[in-house]
Amino acid sequence: MRVVILGSGSSVPHPRRTSSAIWVDTPEAKVLLDCAPSAIHRMPAEGCDWAGLDAIWISHFHLDHCGGLAPLLFALKYAPETASRTKPLRIFGPAGIGELVAAFDRVNNYRLLEQPFPVEIIDTETSEPFAIAAGLTAVTAKTPHTPESHAIHLRDAVGRTLVFTSDTGFHEPLAAFARHVDLFILECSFIRNKPVEKHLELAEAIWLIHRAEPARAVLIHLYPEWDSTDLRTELAPFKPRSEILAAHDGQVLEL
Repeated sequence: MRVVILGSGSSVPHPRRTSSAIWVDTPEAKVLLDCAPSAIHRMPAEGCDWAGLDAIWISHFHLDHCGGLAPLLFALKYAPETASRTKPLRIFGPAGIGELVAAFDRVNNYRLLEQPFPVEIIDTETSEPFAIAAGLTAVTAKTPHTPESHAIHLRDAVGRTLVFTSDTGFHEPLAAFARHVDLFILECSFIRNKPVEKHLELAEAIWLIHRAEPARAVLIHLYPEWDSTDLRTELAPFKPRSEILAAHDGQVLEL
């Protein structure tokens, strides 16, 4: 499993960090986790086979996580690279994902679902496993961020595992959800004294990591205050037992 951090930042404009999007590549499948508006350009910038994308999963309906769906579908409809494509594209998300795409479609009657290939839109159910793509199974867990927000757990054909929380407030069950995964990607918007409850700060993220005991953890959805912060210094008091990295755009993680 190869993971590319396409967007490590938040909704705040930043010269080096774009909004939420993670590319997951296995021998059998190509999946996009969240689809920020910037994702349409970040995929080719990082050499990802965007025209061969098998599935998209949307965590929740904030635009820095789903606002790229319409431009991506618009591009796929007319791009020479997809003119002869026949395999379906599946878009997964919480209840309401179909209504969201329909709302985007109504803006200019784009007919975004009239593609050269089939497009399937699928509501996922909390805690119900599903095949997100060939050789790749998934299950989602509710998170305290928006009424529809979820985290996702992926397992590939040889048993490698990944959890991506997307945006979330502190929620103890996420530690069990990510227990012993190979890669735990969790939001860590703030360093300390977070101004809102529905995101994480570093001490909360470390609590979840300590209890999940992943092989490796990556902090993502980083606000600009992280630019002047040395992660190693901040981590020292916590004595982390897992490898913990700060995400950056273009970061490649091999599992």
